[in-house]
Amino acid sequence: MDSQGQNEQRVVWTVVGTDIGPLLLAATQDGLVNVVFHATDAVRDKTLDRLASRLGTEPVETPDSPLLAEAIRQFEAYFAGDRRDFELPLDWSLISGFNRQVLRELASGVPYGSVVGYGDLAGRVGQPRAAQAVGVAMGSNPLPVVVPCHRVVESDGGIGGFGGGLETKRKLLALEGVLPEPLF
Repeated sequence: MDSQGQNEQRVVWTVVGTDIGPLLLAATQDGLVNVVFHATDAVRDKTLDRLASRLGTEPVETPDSPLLAEAIRQFEAYFAGDRRDFELPLDWSLISGFNRQVLRELASGVPYGSVVGYGDLAGRVGQPRAAQAVGVAMGSNPLPVVVPCHRVVESDGGIGGFGGGLETKRKLLALEGVLPEPLF
């Protein structure tokens, strides 16, 4: 608590190395709040500024934080092929409305090793004509990999877009057995 007796929001972060490059993980006392691809210094700095602005507190680099320890462990197990589902508390405060509804459906309804079309996902949330809006929701996902936007593909068999880049999407889908591993 702060000096006025209010609960002070605390945001902790670290960068972890993965098979798809460095990921920035940030958490609050409510859970994992942000996962960011390609966490170079510039990306990290921009992300931390955005988190400070959105959450009202300066994020603190704390790699051994208990708030991050389980997330780090589960990411390591996922990339090692030993984990299929993330079981982490999530802080949804960076997303709201339709986008949150779509991402919650994605998180609970599209399991490891499967994919769903943008239009199909729109239908699952009662908006069958909102395929493009689902694409926008995927692009605004603050928790990629954990909330598996890489599992959303085009209905004609195309891979679709991806905020982490198409090569990253291909690697994640290959890890989950949806696509073959690249030959080179």
